[in-house]
Amino acid sequence: METGTSKKLEVKNFDLTANPAPLGLLGFGVTTVLLNLHNAGFFALGSMILAMGIFYGGLAQVFAGVMEWKKGNTFGTTAFLSYGLFWLSLVGLIILPKLGLADASAGAAMPAYFCMWGLFTAVMFIGTLNHSRAMQVVFGTLALLFFLLAAADATGNGTITVVAGYVGILSGFSAVYSGLAQVLNEAYGRVVAPLGMMKKA
Repeated sequence: METGTSKKLEVKNFDLTANPAPLGLLGFGVTTVLLNLHNAGFFALGSMILAMGIFYGGLAQVFAGVMEWKKGNTFGTTAFLSYGLFWLSLVGLIILPKLGLADASAGAAMPAYFCMWGLFTAVMFIGTLNHSRAMQVVFGTLALLFFLLAAADATGNGTITVVAGYVGILSGFSAVYSGLAQVLNEAYGRVVAPLGMMKKA
């Protein structure tokens, strides 16, 4: 029997919840590829892209952001909630005028919109410099995409829109790769698809 001061029992909280990043990355990536296939001129903007923007690009990323918050991941929370709400706002910008609930954006409105998202993404890209190479590609190409979309809207130059489309396809597929790589690596318990993880100092 122990005498003297009793030992404190340490209770550790083990996080057994799933990694939400693949859901957020895939919601972002798949929807981004589809929208930018439109920007690149492959098909017209229609209900498929709007529905994807609401449900997979929008709500799925919001869910992922809330799950990242529960895990204590500030970067993931900020990224997934922000880009999920970006998709919902983009759909709103398209459908609100059609429903007669607001005037369509004109003049410098959309260039300003895309510029602000580009600035936000550029700062988030700086945050990825301590993450994997795969995430750096996602955020680097996404920042470029936003600035190209801003330039296309400001100038009315269709060629810039097409270039933005191909950059967006690259950005979207890089997010899809990153998300699926995390799923496969966890499923197999080893690196099946490399992400270029940064070495800790």
